[in-house]
Order: sequence, then structure tokens, then C-alpha cells
Amino acid sequence: MNIDTLICAKWIIPVEPDGSVFENHAIAVNNEKIIDLLPINDAMARYAAVELHDLNTHALIPGLINSHTHSSMSLFRGLADDLPLMEWLNDHIWPAEQQWASPQFVEDGSRLAIAEMIRSGTTCFSDMYFFPDCTAEVAIEVGMRAVIGLIMIDFATPWAKDASEYLHKGQQVYDKFKHSPLIKTAFAPHSPYTVSDEPLQKIALLAEQLDIQIHMHVHETDVEIKQSIEQHGKRPLQRLLDLGLLSKRLIAVHMTQLLEEEIELLAKHGVNIIHCPESNLKLASGFCPVHELLNSAINVALGTDGAASNNDLDMLGEMRTAAILAKGIAHDSSAIPARTALRMATLNGAKALGLDTITGSLTVGKQADVVAIDLSALETQPLYEPVSQIIYAASRNQITDVWVAGKQLLKNRELLSMDEEQIKQNVRVWQDKLKE
Repeated sequence: MNIDTLICAKWIIPVEPDGSVFENHAIAVNNEKIIDLLPINDAMARYAAVELHDLNTHALIPGLINSHTHSSMSLFRGLADDLPLMEWLNDHIWPAEQQWASPQFVEDGSRLAIAEMIRSGTTCFSDMYFFPDCTAEVAIEVGMRAVIGLIMIDFATPWAKDASEYLHKGQQVYDKFKHSPLIKTAFAPHSPYTVSDEPLQKIALLAEQLDIQIHMHVHETDVEIKQSIEQHGKRPLQRLLDLGLLSKRLIAVHMTQLLEEEIELLAKHGVNIIHCPESNLKLASGFCPVHELLNSAINVALGTDGAASNNDLDMLGEMRTAAILAKGIAHDSSAIPARTALRMATLNGAKALGLDTITGSLTVGKQADVVAIDLSALETQPLYEPVSQIIYAASRNQITDVWVAGKQLLKNRELLSMDEEQIKQNVRVWQDKLKE
């Protein structure tokens, strides 16, 4: 049978079925989708591929899903480090955004972020930023999968002046990309402390009508909790419940401040949690109780947050930090084993974003979003168990090849759909502007 692509590898780690690892297997790809996963000898006898990849020292995993980031903020990387969250936001980031955020800023920042993510094995990202249409256009041009946030915030920004305009522009972006095979949209109210009741109620209603997710920072710091109690007489989660936002549509990011009864509330309503361990640590925001959430059958995925607060978009590093941090918090070395960390960065992310029928695992019928990691490096020797080695020892520099919907975007560490030198040149222009 003639097919588009056959990828042969030492190991295939499909994530589904849970815990499975196939040695000396191949993935057959045709018309953007995985059509077979079988032993290499059988694959070579059954299929004649236009492109044949022999990766005999590699592991293939599903494309990593960065479930929360602000891609354009890559241009703010290192701008205001080592500061508390609210000082970082109020005194540095928001003023810089008011001055510099523009379609060109977002386009150039998104290119930098997407290039870094591809080179780090990310094939899908969930974004929250101004001029979301610009980020979507770059993703489509490059061939990257994305969930684009329709931002909402109470105050005026370069994108919109009030709630009505944010909603109007957001619906325009939804309409523009609703038939795109690579782009989904989600409402993206910034946080409970920056969005008032009426816009949140409208978002809850529109999300049901349009059948899309709601992506939001929630319970990120203890300051947010205290402020909500002072202003509303209740904690943010209770307020969101009263406004009709707690449901399987809600993608709640950070969640470092949770009471036991709130965990029960999240489980009851099927809320998805996005854990950003490195950003939380760097901003000293607190600790998300990941082990307890997973034990309560709550879907927990991973995100990097923006490069202004992390400062990288490295999902391999995020998986390692998530696994190790959870063990320390739980006082249990078996908490968040390697395979769970990988699932959080792949299938759990796809579920949170409403994409689990499309991506998140290497299974027949899904889109061929595939990442190859070379495990022959000295740093990953000796090799007893490939999943553990990927989570606890491998670096993103060992990611050699990346495919999205069967299209190769990275080959032997070279970006195929982006101009690396042009990206660097554009970034230098912005660096000079911001330094002034």
C-alpha cells in the first residue's frame, strides 16, 4: 500500500494504552493521520512510503501540548525578573504592553515562541494574548496546532477599550478561524480579579452557544484570594460557580491556593486544571496540589506560562519539574511517576483543550502529531526504561524531528517552515526598542 510517511523507531510510546512501550515499531501516516502502528519488519512489507524515516536510536512520543502560554511575551523574556507577581505585572509587564503591544509585536513574538516550541517538541499550544488573530495566522503559516484565546480584561489595552469591544473582536476571531483544521478558539478572561461579573456571565453563555472552552488564570496567589474576599465576600472559585463558569469547559490555570472542599467542587464540575510549575516557582505563587487533584480524578495538564515569567517554553523541563515537585509536596516518591508526567503533557492537555479525538496520543485515526527524541546521547546512557529517561534525563536538544498533522516541521534540529535567522533579526530590533 502506498502511503505518505513511515517513521521507524527504536521505541514508540503512544500514551494510549497507558504505560505501553513498543520496541522496534513504526508509525504509518497517510493523509495527515496515523493509519497503523506495527513492528518495523511488518511495516516495511506492508507499506511503500514517499518518505521513510529510520530513527533507530530514537523514541517517538505524541507531540507535547503546552496548555497555557502567552506566546508573544517571548519578547519580554528577562525584562523584569526576580519580582513578586503583582509587582511584576503592575509595574513592569502591563506598562510595557500598553506601550509596545501591536500586531507586529504579536506576530514577531509569536514567531519566536513557536520556533522555540517546535524545537522543544511542542506541537500544540493554548495561547492567551492581545491581537490573537495575528498569533493564529503565524501558527497556520508555520503548520502549528493552536488554541487561540479570545482575551477579555476590564481595562483598555491596545486590543480593545471595554468589555463590549473585547467580546465583539473575540467573536470576529472565532468566526475567522472556526473552519481552520489547525486553529481552535477559547474565551480567555484574564482572571477573576481583572474581569467583572457581567462580562464573565456573558462569556459563560457564549461558550455554551459556540461550544468552546474558557481559559482563565484562577487561584494563582494568596493575594488574589484575599482581594476576592474583600471585594466580593467570597473566594474566586465560589464566585465563578455563582456566575455559572464551573464546568468541563473551564481551563483553570495555576490553582495554587486550594481548599479540600474546593478540590471536591472541581471534581464535581469536571473542571480542567493547567499546572505551570516553573512559573509558579519563579514568581513564588504557591504550589498546585497536583497529586491530590489527580487522585480526585481531575484532569491536570501542563503549561509553561509565558517566557516573561518562566523563562523558557520547554515542556520537557516542565514535565521533569512537575514530577519532582509533586513528590516533594506529597512526601511520596511515587507521586506523579514518569508516565503520568508524560500523559499530563500530551493526552491530558488534549482533553483540557477539547482536542483528545484529534491529538494527544499515537493511536490509529488521530492526527500524526509526532516527536522524535534521540536517546543515544551520553546524557541518557545507560538506558533501562525510555519513559523515565525522557522525563528525568533527556533535554530538548535531543528532540530531532517533529511532525504536525503528518507535515514535518523539524528535521535533524532544523526548522523547515521558519527562517531562524530572520526571527533572530526581528527579535534584535525589538530588543533595542525595549532597552530604550
